[in-house]
Amino acid sequence: MPKRCNAPPRHRSTSAAEQLASERDEALKQLSAASEVLKIISSSPGNLQPVFQAILANATRLCGAKFAGLSLYDGEAPRFVESYNVPPEYADMRLRRPSWRPHPRSGVAEVIRTKQPVQIDDIRTSPAYLEGDSRARDLADLGGARTLILIPMLKDDKLIGLVAIYRQEVRPFTDKQIALVQNFAAQAVIAIENARLLSELRESLDQQTATSEVLQVISSSPGELEPVFQAMLENATRICEAKFGTLFEFADGAFRALSNLNTPPALVDFNRKPRVWGPHTALGRLAHTRQTVHVEDALADRAYREDAGRKAAVQLSGMRTLLAVPMLKEDVLVGAITIFRQEVRPFTDKQIALVTNFATQAVIAIENTRLLNDLDTLNRQLEQRVADQVGEIERMSRLRRFLPPQVADLIVASGTEKQLESHRREITALFCDLRGFTGFSESADPEDVMALLRDYHAAIGEIIFKYGGTLERFAGDGVMVIFNDPVPIESPALQAVLMALDMRTAIGELIEKWRDLGHDLGFGIGIAHGFATLGTIGFEGRFDYAAVGTVSNVASRLCDEAKSGQILISPRVRQAVEKAVTVEPVGEFALKGIRRPMGAYNVLAPSTSKSN
Repeated sequence: MPKRCNAPPRHRSTSAAEQLASERDEALKQLSAASEVLKIISSSPGNLQPVFQAILANATRLCGAKFAGLSLYDGEAPRFVESYNVPPEYADMRLRRPSWRPHPRSGVAEVIRTKQPVQIDDIRTSPAYLEGDSRARDLADLGGARTLILIPMLKDDKLIGLVAIYRQEVRPFTDKQIALVQNFAAQAVIAIENARLLSELRESLDQQTATSEVLQVISSSPGELEPVFQAMLENATRICEAKFGTLFEFADGAFRALSNLNTPPALVDFNRKPRVWGPHTALGRLAHTRQTVHVEDALADRAYREDAGRKAAVQLSGMRTLLAVPMLKEDVLVGAITIFRQEVRPFTDKQIALVTNFATQAVIAIENTRLLNDLDTLNRQLEQRVADQVGEIERMSRLRRFLPPQVADLIVASGTEKQLESHRREITALFCDLRGFTGFSESADPEDVMALLRDYHAAIGEIIFKYGGTLERFAGDGVMVIFNDPVPIESPALQAVLMALDMRTAIGELIEKWRDLGHDLGFGIGIAHGFATLGTIGFEGRFDYAAVGTVSNVASRLCDEAKSGQILISPRVRQAVEKAVTVEPVGEFALKGIRRPMGAYNVLAPSTSKSN
């Protein structure tokens, strides 16, 4: 029979500096590979093929194998779905017969029975091969496989697929290599679950955004669990319409709160110390069954009557309906995510599935953090090398500033520039510049001009990022910002006006500073709303993202007409924001390039009424 793999022991050798460095490098490669897969999951929601390819490629490379394959299992028969570097003759056979019934003594059958990893030292001596199983013979004779490992993909202890890694020589895989592929298999399950959720809840952009956001936080915060936990609780409570939430760790039979969101302070204090919950409480049942617990009404639950701790928690928080989802690592309970409503209203199956997915992601984040901490412990003497790598990443990130961040992110997320081709969209355009800048630049030293521009650009750049605007271009002191493209946003006109108010305040402070230096400058803004043609313009080696149309011209002309401190808006903008800000009419202007005079309004301040 094939050999079932034991769980890899935790072992760290410190016998020699070379061994330490080798282990550290290996851990760094594993962490980098896991991070790469998470980034692909984050940037390809619903698209499993690039995720599976990344998993198989990294597993094959890091394990010193020749080729790999991934199959899904529906409870009846495995179905081959993805491969990496498979020999052509064997690949052709698998494409002709993607689904198959495994031989009862094959490694696949053993995985289906036990849901445990299986290693076959030499397929040519395996029972299935010796008994004439066509799959085993094709694998050995056409694919040249000898040693292989089969790793189950499990969701809630249910087999949904398996990852197979093959060598073309007889050389067993190590426990660390098996553990690495197990982590990749867990990531494949995450990707499959994400794809299922996105397919089922495609109408809910909110849930898609929440899942993507948590994955991005995991990817961008290695070693930092609190931001990950907070993102999970925030999204879980918001999307599931819960009042508050708590994430617990589980150790030595007790639960201790690690992170809270909107939890009543009295309950935060109550959960601060490790607590063993009674067998009839939600967390007590979860610890015993490793299953999700859904309590529709805490006051009617048996635990409220019989468990003093549960009764105190209910009274301190006012909880009524609660959901507790286990965080499991290889069927070992490591924690739980709990969310609460203060009214009796059960959670839906889709909401429970979403929180379950967050719980799985939390385990991945914890495991990544453990790997990072182990990496740090293995060799602190190699710290400079890690710092140099981080510095390189930061340098690459700074280069992204030469493109509007939204445009750069869209290219990275989609993997194609098709969405940046010329298209028509309704946008809000904002143009701003400094009054008196031309005269100042002609009379001032170039160093003073550049220093002033740096302060000016830094101030408005921070505000542009804050409000989600797309920086269309810098042109000396002139700045063009658009809203609602390439990323759609709600109420683009209002966002532009609110951003303009912040800009006026920030630049007003700079103007006072410049005045003390003898520079007489002012600041004006023009805002318009309408349709424009957008896309990339330029030539090979240098492209920019631009908005072309009357709306851009109107914003620029209004800016030209604005006096220092004025924010001039078009009638369409005024109609969109009239409940949010106070304005004053400033008459009509004959704008260059516009056939008829246009009325304009100066924005004074945010409205004291919040009706908008």
